[in-house]
Amino acid sequence: MMKKCCSILLLTVATMLLSGCIQAPLPPIIHYTLNTPEVQPAAHSPYKDLVLQVDYPQSLTLPAGERLYFSYSAMERGMYQNAYWATAVGRMLQAAIITSLERAKIFKAVLPYSSEADANIRLESTIYDLSHHVRGKNSYAVLSIGFTLIDAERGTVIRTKRFSYKVATATIDAKGYVEAMDQALSQMIRDLIFWLQK
Repeated sequence: MMKKCCSILLLTVATMLLSGCIQAPLPPIIHYTLNTPEVQPAAHSPYKDLVLQVDYPQSLTLPAGERLYFSYSAMERGMYQNAYWATAVGRMLQAAIITSLERAKIFKAVLPYSSEADANIRLESTIYDLSHHVRGKNSYAVLSIGFTLIDAERGTVIRTKRFSYKVATATIDAKGYVEAMDQALSQMIRDLIFWLQK
């Protein structure tokens, strides 16, 4: 009888110890990226003979890293636990801007901020918001980014413009947010090209 009680006690203790080690499988981590929109070469541009340097975007409110952010109100923010950008969002935005401006042929050349070549004009950008806004049953991808065009030789501001977009998501999750942000980015690129052609 004593042997049976010891066996049951050992079995119970072993089960309790092992149950702490066995966990339900975690959902997979998904890495997202944004598409660079297709653009047509510009028919005309006042900057055709100038070289543009695109600075790395700065973020005022959120780190421009690899995390995807959401908010339930202006005072509540969070990060998705199993969803990340494939690369830092600032780098992704810079790549989309450079690629699109190269395709649009508005400038003689478009260079990244790390280039040591001489540039005539610099394009600085500030990210004000790039996140998933969930407000009750409504869900939006919000992109707000400001641009400053600078005469690199004189250090003077040529002009500034802020673009803001709010695109409804198909689903209230990271995938729906990224799909809507992709639409916002495409519209921002088209608007940026139009603004630069003036």
